[in-house]
Amino acid sequence: MLTKYKTRVIAAFITTLLFTGSCQKFLDVPPQGQLTDEEIAGNLDAAEQLVNGVYNSLYLGGFARTTIGWFYSIATDVASDDEDKGSFDADFLPAKEIDNFTTTPTNSIINDLWTGYYAGIVRANQTLQTLEESTFEEAIKNQFLGEVRFIRGMYYFNLVRLFGGVPKIIRVPDATEGNSDEFQTRASAAEIYQVVIDDLQFAVDNLAQKGDPNTEVGRATKGAAQALLAKVYMYQKNWQKVFDLTKEVINSGKYSLADNYASNFIQTSTNTSESIFEVQTGNTANCDGVSPLYSNGQGPRSGGKGGWNDVGLGFNNPSESLLAAYEPNDKRRDASIIFIQPTVTGGPNPGTILWDGLRLPTKDSVENLRYNYKAYASVPSVGPCAGNKDKKPKNIVLMRYAEVLLMYAEAAAMLGNSGEALAKLNLVRKRAGLTDATTATQQDIWKERRVELAMEQDRFFDLVRQGRAGQVLRAHGKAFVDNKNEIYPIPQAQIDLSGHRLAQNPNY
Repeated sequence: MLTKYKTRVIAAFITTLLFTGSCQKFLDVPPQGQLTDEEIAGNLDAAEQLVNGVYNSLYLGGFARTTIGWFYSIATDVASDDEDKGSFDADFLPAKEIDNFTTTPTNSIINDLWTGYYAGIVRANQTLQTLEESTFEEAIKNQFLGEVRFIRGMYYFNLVRLFGGVPKIIRVPDATEGNSDEFQTRASAAEIYQVVIDDLQFAVDNLAQKGDPNTEVGRATKGAAQALLAKVYMYQKNWQKVFDLTKEVINSGKYSLADNYASNFIQTSTNTSESIFEVQTGNTANCDGVSPLYSNGQGPRSGGKGGWNDVGLGFNNPSESLLAAYEPNDKRRDASIIFIQPTVTGGPNPGTILWDGLRLPTKDSVENLRYNYKAYASVPSVGPCAGNKDKKPKNIVLMRYAEVLLMYAEAAAMLGNSGEALAKLNLVRKRAGLTDATTATQQDIWKERRVELAMEQDRFFDLVRQGRAGQVLRAHGKAFVDNKNEIYPIPQAQIDLSGHRLAQNPNY
């Protein structure tokens, strides 16, 4: 039997091959680094603490190493036509470089993503090695291994989409080989994709389903692994695999579309029936159960007038292009975008009222016209995190059932099953309050993906896999260069640390 999922742990101090970093601290369990391998080998609670330390890498964020936090949203959403950088023009120039496709190898955001992902991967590798040597019952051991490999597979999937081929670090090196070429040079993108597939297939084969006994909210599940593996195969255009895996998730009966689209993104209704995998957060004693700046980085910012206490740094502004993509009466539009009202003179000043009752003033007091509603979270008013805008407890939804339906629809369309494609497409449209579509071509489904998954870190990657990135982003006014900007440069700091054995991406 699995013990209860302890979501707050202290993870080990980790020294990686390419960087050195400490980890977040939580209150309710001893440091992982104080547990020997012998203590963990037969101790279920200790092993669970070790696994939870890997989950904690999901919280890495802020102006530092990050995984799926605010910087990841800049590298994906701001790079796309869904969002513009926001704030004022000279604010945070690394984000402006990404927005304009003038990113260089010294950009701090891409280095923080690289180091964040490898911090999580090295932590996962250490945990996997210890678990492999444990004496637990095979089913329990494989459940733990599956959770860790799910997270490692997700990290490598993001790395290969961001950078192409990267170092393949899937084991703990011994003391004599940390500086060897194996760990200091890049594997091919194909090799990294195989790591992702192997990890996620192991997770599919060994994880329990959502809602099964002892499957706690926030843990990786079989359905999450199937959905993410289907997404990986979608990038490889293996449509039969996409169809089969998404069909299994649909037929499991574990998921359904939430009645209210907006409920997927507000603090009062986390982990809906639609949630397949989301990062769990909380108002913990040390305010550590969050991804720092994820919400505040994207929150409405003061324009220097009015004296109101703003709720963010003002970045990740929904674009005019995204606004134009919604059909009339699409419920997703107002659930996704915060609209700042124009300045009103000579009468009542209504401002904008958010779901929690917070009133935002009009444009004279706010820096930008639109903000990402999906990233918004209330500032805690009570408890140890009260008033802390940088560390708002905002769950981050990484996979929803709606995306599974759209992946299934795209696969069905590509396999010639237009009836199934149309049926699943219209399930998504119906929830949005729209009339049924009459066709479900790949282009129809791409259009629906954009508005359904707006600002959920998919649009840039979608444009690249669809072969449309240059065409679409140049039309949006970005200086996108074909055969270059589909991926980011390898961070110069990592090239230097490798002794220049890490090769740079073309044209950087």
